[in-house]
Amino acid sequence: MAVLALVAGAAACNSTSKTSSSSSGKCGHDIAFFGALTGSEANLGVNIEQGAELAIDQYNQKNGANCIKIDKFDSQGSEQLAPGVARNLVTNKKILGIVGPAFSGESAAADPIFDQAAIPLITPSATNPTLATKGWKVFHRAVANDQAQGPAVANYITNVLKAQKVFVADDQSAYGAGLADQVKAKLGSSVVGTDKTGADGQQTDFSATVQKIVSSGATAFFYGGYYTNSGLLRKQLTQAGWKGTQLGGDGVNDPGYAKAAGNAAAAGSVVTLPAQPATKASGDFVSQYKAKWGVDAGTYSDVAYDAANMFLQGIDAGNTTTAKMNTYLSTVNYQGVANSYKFTSTGELDPSLLKIWAFKVDANGVPQPDQEVPSS
Repeated sequence: MAVLALVAGAAACNSTSKTSSSSSGKCGHDIAFFGALTGSEANLGVNIEQGAELAIDQYNQKNGANCIKIDKFDSQGSEQLAPGVARNLVTNKKILGIVGPAFSGESAAADPIFDQAAIPLITPSATNPTLATKGWKVFHRAVANDQAQGPAVANYITNVLKAQKVFVADDQSAYGAGLADQVKAKLGSSVVGTDKTGADGQQTDFSATVQKIVSSGATAFFYGGYYTNSGLLRKQLTQAGWKGTQLGGDGVNDPGYAKAAGNAAAAGSVVTLPAQPATKASGDFVSQYKAKWGVDAGTYSDVAYDAANMFLQGIDAGNTTTAKMNTYLSTVNYQGVANSYKFTSTGELDPSLLKIWAFKVDANGVPQPDQEVPSS
């Protein structure tokens, strides 16, 4: 009898220790990632997913294996596929928040579905300004939008490159065209020509655009779009003998740009980011990311890590319904590794917290931090 009592007591203690997090409500919930894991823009999506997953893994190390699950929804960065993927996501009633969508076009297509389902989201990378104007109650953006990034690019072109003739083109996407429009508006009469291309991964011959750029006499060329198209444009411009500086936004801030262009052609190009470089993340994030994934943190990895941790902090505070989580985000004041975060009533990052950085592509094809750039 004494032995049985001892065994029963030990079992009760073990049961309590294993279920303490679950009984407090911390465990048994999901955080979703929504973005491209395959397709022509997968590099950026993988950076974001891995940042979010690192945060959740670290949380589970403290609270029990599989305490919080990450659900991965691969949109391929496609606004055509996004609604179907979003409808699949909202069927999972365990999801308390979404890190993503990653891109502006898929955000415009998927966010109405998330808003109707009342699932809060934090995008670490979708920068089109119109996303915050739709009245979506669940929308939150953790970086500056293109109304800040576009003027910063123009400031760099005018004040650093001293370029007086600029050509601007875009891929007609919600992101690419929106950012290019902001750059053009700020540059004004310095723009000597414009053009449109096909979507990323859908065009390989850019000879018509190349000819327009060369003929325009421009010494700077800004492309609103993603890294594959931009790299092919740079490669073909170099082959045509153009010696100017090519620039792009955060969609080009990826090693995939130099892979498409070739390192020699890509060297000296300038790309921007509406956030600080991941290499400047505070604490042990840089080394922890490298230890987990075997590669350096990439564009938006640190912002996604912060986004996931905001959701996890909300869970710790007892916000274990989507309604409570959304209310929590409306009042959050979170210090992350990439930035501090407070959201306005429309879900934008507080204007006092915006950061824009310019990078230069080095001889090895790697974008290296150059300088922080003012957006006004």
